[in-house]
Amino acid sequence: MSLQTKPFDKLSDNTEVTLFILSNNHGLTASVTNYGATLVNLETPDRHGKFTDIVLGFDTLDDYENHNSPYFGCTVGRCAGRIAHGRFQLDGREYRLATNNGAHHLHGGWNGFNKACWKAEPGETTVKFTHLSPDGDEGYPGNLAVTVVYTLTDDNVLHIDYTATTDKPTPINLTNHAYFNLAGSGTILDHELMIASTKYLPATDDLLPTGEIHSVTNTPMDFTTPTPIGQRINQLKGEPIGYDHCYALDSDGKTAKLTARAFEPKSGRVLEVHTTEPGVVFYTGNFLNGRGPGKGGRGYQQHAGFCLETQHFPDSINQPTFPSVVLRPGQTYRQKTSLRFAVL
Repeated sequence: MSLQTKPFDKLSDNTEVTLFILSNNHGLTASVTNYGATLVNLETPDRHGKFTDIVLGFDTLDDYENHNSPYFGCTVGRCAGRIAHGRFQLDGREYRLATNNGAHHLHGGWNGFNKACWKAEPGETTVKFTHLSPDGDEGYPGNLAVTVVYTLTDDNVLHIDYTATTDKPTPINLTNHAYFNLAGSGTILDHELMIASTKYLPATDDLLPTGEIHSVTNTPMDFTTPTPIGQRINQLKGEPIGYDHCYALDSDGKTAKLTARAFEPKSGRVLEVHTTEPGVVFYTGNFLNGRGPGKGGRGYQQHAGFCLETQHFPDSINQPTFPSVVLRPGQTYRQKTSLRFAVL
């Protein structure tokens, strides 16, 4: 096991940013940076022992800072997903957030946690990132102290552990927004996916939950058995076409349970996701359009990657029947998500 550090570059305000490279004894490497507490690279072997980077992203820090990034690999907060009209009521008071997705608030606003330069504390097999989100940040109440810890183990698991505390009641819903492509290139439509859920959240045309929870049975949402991602994708409505849906999980909030398993037939790579969270958003890179400089200078086409964003349900703060996302003083927010890698 080893940890290496190297300069990633400087931000436009001259702040130095570092890349931390975690490696295990099997050669698996995960590179993370304190800009956005972001997962930048993740190299895993195929069935022949060939290593490939299986996450989408950029080659340069400048692109992460200045390109209109689709949240490649970053930590999303304070609240992942959309909040309707950028408004919510909490303890009798209305709060108004930044509206950076049409009329709605998305992934923490214009300057969410993905745009923050986090403090880094590297260990032998871990990197701990901390960030203080001040009272009023993008409209959210309270000073929120957040910690994200990446840990790579010798059994080919990348753990992501989140904690947070606040001095005022505030909503919080953190996730990592990695885009995976287990082949390393092309589209993910031939990947076979299983999601350990029989229920999903219907959404409006603006991709906001309606508040209902529906069965996946006899719908294109059914991934209870391994199914190619592209097999029923054209049955979906919306423009652009693709999955961008939250699935309800059987979670007690304490034990990380199997959430999803993806398999790429040509390489043999397998990704398993385990989480303590009550939901996972399955997203198929619908808004990728080939523009912009991806890794190696290539643009990522639509469906070049998929996300499994473990989290509470989007817009929970405005949906009283959803699990609560409110954190209060004296409480500690905790979340654990584990990514397990294998080959078949």
